[in-house]
This record gives sequence, C-alpha cells and structure tokens, in this order.
Amino acid sequence: MSSGARVRPIVAIDGPAGAGKSTVARALARRLGFVYVDTGALYRAVGLAAGRAGVATDDDAGLAALLPRLRLELRTDPAGATTVLLDGEDVSAAIRTPTASAAASAVSARAPVRAGLLDLQRRLAGGGGAVLEGRDIGTVVFPDAEVKVFLTASDAERARRRHAELAARGQEIPFAQVLEEQRRRDHDDASRALAPLRAAPDAVELVTDGLDAGAVVDRLAGLVAARTGAEVDARVEGRPDGRPDGGADGGA
Repeated sequence: MSSGARVRPIVAIDGPAGAGKSTVARALARRLGFVYVDTGALYRAVGLAAGRAGVATDDDAGLAALLPRLRLELRTDPAGATTVLLDGEDVSAAIRTPTASAAASAVSARAPVRAGLLDLQRRLAGGGGAVLEGRDIGTVVFPDAEVKVFLTASDAERARRRHAELAARGQEIPFAQVLEEQRRRDHDDASRALAPLRAAPDAVELVTDGLDAGAVVDRLAGLVAARTGAEVDARVEGRPDGRPDGGADGGA
C-alpha cells in the first residue's frame, strides 16, 4: 500500500480494547475534517452476521462463504456519530454487547475475515484524509500511514471505562467479570498468529490514564500537524466530556 498517490495523510490509531480509540479517533477526524473509519465495527458486524447465520466463529470455510454475501456500510453524521449497516439494517447497538465483543475478537483472528475486510478498510479510507482505528491499522492495513499512534491505558482503567459504558446502557455486569474478560481478550489479541495486536515500530505510544478525551485529541492533532504539516485548528471544538470510553472499541 503506497502513500505516494495520497494528497492527504492517513492517521492510524491502534491499541487494546478500552483505550479510548473510537472516542478520540472520531473527535480527531471531526477536528481535522477527515473521514473516520471504525474498523472494529466491521469485525463486530461480521461476528453478528456469523451468529445469525449459524456459522461458527472458527469455521473458516463458512466465514469465507458468508463474507461475499454481506453488505457492510459505515455512515458518519456531521456530529461524528457512526451508523453501522449490515445488509441495510442498523446494527449499531446490536454489535456493542459483550457477546458481540467476544464474537468480534474470535472472527478477527480468522484469515478469511481479515483478508475479506482488508480491501474494504482501504477503500473506506479513500485516497487519504482519514482516521482509522483498530488493532493492526499501522502494521497491516496502512503500514505506510503518515501518522501512527498506539493508544493504551492500564488494564484497570480500561476495564473501569468499559464497566461504566455497559452500566450506562443498562447492562449491569460485575467489574471483576469485565476485567477478567478484558484480560482474556488482551491475551487473545496479542497472541494470535494472524495480525496480532502490537505497536508499529514507528508508532507514537500514548498512555491515556488521567487524560480526558479532549486532551488526547489535542495531543494527536498536534502530532498530525508536526508529522505532516497539516493545518490543524488549535481550538478545542466539540471536545467530548469525560475520559475516553472503551465501549466503542471494536474487535479488529
């Protein structure tokens, strides 16, 4: 994937679940006037579709046959909110449950799924001017991205964010269970043979403990300006309240 033909840069944001990738990537894209691509939502949608179709998450043949039949769309409104469409159905809420998270993590480790979604992710980013977040954006999807960031936080902080996000949706799950499931997912994501979670060698690591979403966006906007010379509005526009939440982080 060559960056030679791009007029505007690609910003690749990777990191574990609950690091706040979706929150800050969405706000950063809005600040820069870039397209926002929630790659994790694509994997979540595939996991949901597999479950509905009765295809096991480790059935490579079944997943390979299922993918070409799916119509996946991401639509972002002017406020930066993303609607996820699966065969024309809005599944934005359905893909955010703990069950959907587990399915996303499982299908994201399968070769047919990663191969099937790779081209779609690149097409959604167009010729540049896009912020993508996931697990392997800077290492696999856009290894030539002009700006690469590895966003992370302590496991306790990430679990706290996820617990609060689930509670806000009326899903009362014990914190200890959220933390255990997150640690299991961290292990699975980092140890899988295909596109494991890791920081690109040239990525800037940013630990978000103690930082609210606006502060993280400010730092990333400054990094984009420094790396690419892009003009970035230094004013804090539409700054999200509170710390970056992990609820929207996907399964990539």
